[in-house]
Amino acid sequence: MNITLRRMTPADSGETIEWITRQYCFNRDEVASWVEHLHFNWPLSVRAVDENGKTVGLLNMSDYRIEEETSVIADEQPDLLQRLNAMRYTAVFSFIVAEPYRHTPLNHRMIMDIWDELEHRYDFLFVPVMHQLKTHQYWKRRGAVEFFRDKMSIYYLIPLRNSTLLHSLLPQN
Repeated sequence: MNITLRRMTPADSGETIEWITRQYCFNRDEVASWVEHLHFNWPLSVRAVDENGKTVGLLNMSDYRIEEETSVIADEQPDLLQRLNAMRYTAVFSFIVAEPYRHTPLNHRMIMDIWDELEHRYDFLFVPVMHQLKTHQYWKRRGAVEFFRDKMSIYYLIPLRNSTLLHSLLPQN
């Protein structure tokens, strides 16, 4: 597997829109609006490219706030939201690997490409996962802890720093 990892820039937004639209069968205009307005963290986003220059994976990071993903949390868990928003975090907006590269080390390589930066800059990683997606177990294996759910998604966080403090903030199941 001769794959090169590259950090992304806003110039990659068109390809990101196409990948998300195709992968999840979302409305293209809606995806374009998300990419434009949801504070993509391009320097922490990763693009995997094969030896022919074809993109085979995208890991898009975003600095949007938890309540931008789920406004329900502000009504149902305002104290938790306030405590989490007092910490530094970034979000996994989308993580897509082309079919032939799934169940290979590629997804691990992509996340590890930014892991040191995540651990040094953020208290936790925010990971929203729609109910119908198959990545729940993947994120749990990476240490994700569920902290909220609504009708669309389950919301996880992965402690990066201050994990004891972070765990103390979460509802006890």
